Amino acid sequence: MFSLNGTNFPSDSLSGVSRCLIQSRKKVYFPMVVASVSPNGRPADRNVSVLMENTLKEMKENSPVIEKDSKSTVTGGVGDVYGEDSATEVQTITPWNFSVASGYSLLRNPHYNKGLAFSEKERDSHYLRGLLPPVVFNHELQVKKLLNNLRQYDVPLQRYVAMMDLQERNERLFYKLLMENVEELLPVVYTPTVGEACQKYGSIFRRPQGLFISLKEKGKILEVLKNWPEKKIQVIVVTDGERILGLGDLGCQGMGIPVGKLSLYTALGGIRPSSCLPVTIDVGTNNEKLLKDEFYIGLRQRRARGQEYAELLDEFMSAVKQTYGEKVLIQFEDFANHNAFDLLAKYGTSHLVFNDDIQGTASVILAGIMAALNLVGGNLAQHKFLFLGAGEAGTGIAELIALEMSKQTGAPLEETRKKTWMVDSKGLIVRSRMESLQHFKRPWAHDHEPVKELVNAVKLIKPTVLIGSSGTGKMFTKEVVQAMATFNKKPVIFALSNPTSQSECTAEEAYTWSEGRAIFASGSPFAPVEYKGKVFVSGQGNNAYIFPGLGLGLIISGAIRVHDDMLLAASEALAAEVSQENLEKGLIYPPFANIRKISAHIAAKVAAKAYELGLATRLPQPENLVTYAESCMYSPSYRCYR
Repeated sequence: MFSLNGTNFPSDSLSGVSRCLIQSRKKVYFPMVVASVSPNGRPADRNVSVLMENTLKEMKENSPVIEKDSKSTVTGGVGDVYGEDSATEVQTITPWNFSVASGYSLLRNPHYNKGLAFSEKERDSHYLRGLLPPVVFNHELQVKKLLNNLRQYDVPLQRYVAMMDLQERNERLFYKLLMENVEELLPVVYTPTVGEACQKYGSIFRRPQGLFISLKEKGKILEVLKNWPEKKIQVIVVTDGERILGLGDLGCQGMGIPVGKLSLYTALGGIRPSSCLPVTIDVGTNNEKLLKDEFYIGLRQRRARGQEYAELLDEFMSAVKQTYGEKVLIQFEDFANHNAFDLLAKYGTSHLVFNDDIQGTASVILAGIMAALNLVGGNLAQHKFLFLGAGEAGTGIAELIALEMSKQTGAPLEETRKKTWMVDSKGLIVRSRMESLQHFKRPWAHDHEPVKELVNAVKLIKPTVLIGSSGTGKMFTKEVVQAMATFNKKPVIFALSNPTSQSECTAEEAYTWSEGRAIFASGSPFAPVEYKGKVFVSGQGNNAYIFPGLGLGLIISGAIRVHDDMLLAASEALAAEVSQENLEKGLIYPPFANIRKISAHIAAKVAAKAYELGLATRLPQPENLVTYAESCMYSPSYRCYR
């Protein structure tokens, strides 16, 4: 038997073996053996065993001895995370590690397919003659063509489906297209379009892009993980679909979120696609519409709770560590409040876990606030914060603000929390409500008379910063925004709920109702707004600013746990990337066009903090973490298959 890309073929089914040399960034040549399988399963006329013997002999004679770079001081930890795309270390490999099939099967392999970009020599070497039109396109022309095609679609979901189709047939072209047009295509592959994609996931489902682990797999999860073709996983994004964006319980159809997040881990943070694993835990859904939908792809039962749910999650977490090791990053995504906080607390001390809704949102919004201080003046402790929404996002942001304030002033955390007030569905959270409050809301219950309406809370508390994370649209009314503008020269307003339809207010409303004085940011993107002859460009408090760089920093340091100080370091790094030119336009976040460099700087700060805290295992620490982070980032450039 001959193993090729994880598939076993009888040794007599190989019709030919060809060879090409891949040049790494350090001028070390790696042999690539490429095998093709005859269509009828029979041996071809060539003597395969002789060809293989001769090929290996050539490799031995022509290829240099592959040794570790003597200049590298980085050892241990995760090793060469990104394979041939890592410039930090060169490791010995066998010729079969990067083997790919030839011919028709090569064109159906998204990891290696180049479409019309296969050169004339490659078409000869890999039996592609006749399977492609005669023209040869370069990578850049392919990107230009696809971008032109995407722009022909008027419906965002059509663009989403087109991008997913591209990812499934030509992975490197997908990432090159996304990376070079990130500001235009980020809303297509993620918020706000991904929300609609999740709602209609059953109808648009084509082929699996991740693992679906349901209650049917209970007791078998370790075996299920082995069904995934990639074995060296560094990042897992997992959801149970109960609270997808501001859309509620979408059950199994929440898979669009892990798939989208991991696309951004690669495009924005440079994490290699093969090391990413999207997972959906399906324990049922309480969405009656989905349960009655004939096209729904998940379990047709109401959500499991209590011990049954806990046992499934515990089995999953144990299986992940057993399969992928101690340093695999597990990102919890879109779990409901009653599970999200408990899961983070339960596994935060035993696994490398991170909740993007609680911690990622907090980090990116704290960065925006810190940048906004350059426009409104004062330090963090001199400002007062009012939140609409006291769930995962709201309390997560509030806690990180309090931590940063405590770090800056030296005041106890209990004191800095008093700078933040919260309004939930029952009104202002005050001490008289303490007995009825969920545990994660209790730190924000302060002494004050009960207040039911948001506008009254604004008038009484007089916050300098108003943050919406309620998941309910149109809550920042004209009266609310005008009230903020009466006692703030430059009111800071964050309308963070996604998708766009759930935003607490639009950019146009914020600027118009505040007479052009608001400093505004949102969760979903808004077009520039013209008011009284001035153009205002609002910022987007998108988690994509933080989690890709955070993940890269954790990986390059070999971190074993996520610490709050790492989140603060990420916030400070992002805020530092906002230029004076950005601020003059009203932007409190840097342009996404520079996101790869931004992610590298965030990764460096996070990794440095991991080393400082003693949580890093990739020792010793590289001399220049920014350069090291950049060198580790995945590149979507085509490799030469000669």
